Amino acid sequence: MSTPTTVGRVLRERVAAHPDLDYVVCDDDRLTYADAERRSRVLARGLLATGAGRGSRIGLLFPTGTEFVLAWLATVRIGAIAVPISTFSTPIELRDLLARADVDVLLGVPSYRGNDYVAALEDAVAFGTEGPRPPAAPFLRHVWLDGFGALEQRAADVPDALLDAVEDDVTPDDRMIIVHTSGSTSAPKGVVHQHGALLGHLTTLNRLRGLEPGARLFSNSPMFWIGGLAYNIVGAFVAGATLLCSAASDPADTLDFIERERPDLTNGYVASIAGLVAHPSFATRDFSSIRSGNLYPLSPVGVRPADPELRHNMLGTTETGSVCLMDPDESDQPESRRGSFGRPVPGLDARVVDPETLDDVPTGVMGELWFRGPSLMEGYYGRERADVFTADGWYRTGDLFTIDADGFFYFHGRRGDMIKTAGANVSPREVEAALRDVTGGLNTLVLALPDEERDQVVGAVILVAPEAAPDLEAVRRDLRARLSAYKVPRRFLVIAPDELPMLSSGKPDMRSIVERFDEH
Repeated sequence: MSTPTTVGRVLRERVAAHPDLDYVVCDDDRLTYADAERRSRVLARGLLATGAGRGSRIGLLFPTGTEFVLAWLATVRIGAIAVPISTFSTPIELRDLLARADVDVLLGVPSYRGNDYVAALEDAVAFGTEGPRPPAAPFLRHVWLDGFGALEQRAADVPDALLDAVEDDVTPDDRMIIVHTSGSTSAPKGVVHQHGALLGHLTTLNRLRGLEPGARLFSNSPMFWIGGLAYNIVGAFVAGATLLCSAASDPADTLDFIERERPDLTNGYVASIAGLVAHPSFATRDFSSIRSGNLYPLSPVGVRPADPELRHNMLGTTETGSVCLMDPDESDQPESRRGSFGRPVPGLDARVVDPETLDDVPTGVMGELWFRGPSLMEGYYGRERADVFTADGWYRTGDLFTIDADGFFYFHGRRGDMIKTAGANVSPREVEAALRDVTGGLNTLVLALPDEERDQVVGAVILVAPEAAPDLEAVRRDLRARLSAYKVPRRFLVIAPDELPMLSSGKPDMRSIVERFDEH
């Protein structure tokens, strides 16, 4: 395949080469590449009929599924910008994102898993009442939360020839998506990626991870975040591969789906498949088709690592268009590389810098990770470039890393997450790793808690049902054998995984978690 330039051109190549190949299979819903072209073509014509075009911001409020993919394709084929919106959004968050991204048209579903988006939108921006455009979202002109019927009716007013001309006019430097990201305490930022840069980046990532034409990738990462959108939807699209996903509420149905569709690769977060692993039938399932990926519990015995920390991790950020640090070597690593995140992906230059002096740090010394390169984001929507990048084009991630003598990168936390207790620095990641060891692999979260005497103390959240909680005194005792005394958490909180306060960005709500400590 030629170097990808725009989504429209890649789609034509995919249909010409393999029209009947599955592009996305989500539960019982199957979308071939030919289906994707035909159905998104109708929606794209409908968008043109509304007056949307190059630079228009189209909000996508869909859960994981083929509707999201079709709406994304229709949007970017006409040069408009797709603005995915989390289905976890509250009315306040919805109002903020619609206004922050200047959304012109909102497409979506009326409700999903107990969330009423019609009521939320009315509450957020009073859209649908008599009068002018809502002041809370002044660019918003159209809202369709009832499927694609309205767009399909309008499509009759726009001939295919006009869509073809519009699509041919889209260029690699046109904006493709605005994906919002936020830290656990910061306001959302709209990250802008262009067609050419993002498609090229995923071509590189596909080569590194072995995602080839015809391969089948299973992932349940939400499509409205960069991992699901770029690494999965765009990645499979560029490769000419098949993306497998499940939105089933019953774990047994998802397990049936994986067995039936037989993926080659997996991707996502192990915590996201905890319900699958806990299902009584899990041990009897046949996942022998899986040859690669990081959802290790799904991997066959010969592929699954004995110790996941001795496999290279990956670092992905919204600003770098998903994965930016990785290594194609999926074999077990020597103990000296425990916790490695691999090396920078081609197309991205990386430095680890002293945040104070702005000089590169020596080998093994912790500093802030910086990136620069053609596959990086264009910038943050609505913000000056000088506010986002250094004068010579570096993006400061805020992540703290070290580099070893072989050029492998190791994560130590976020700059703002480092805990300062009585003048000493504590890395949350180091404490979390020790906690996993002493609790038999339980997921944990380590954070700073305010303290009058020490300024901050180490707090730890153990994510497990309270009735299955470990003996906390035994945990403290075991930690003292592994960590310096000042690194051992002073306070513990046990929370069931599904009760951990979360932001709609999918990150822990640190403010609310600190308040939970105050309640106990």
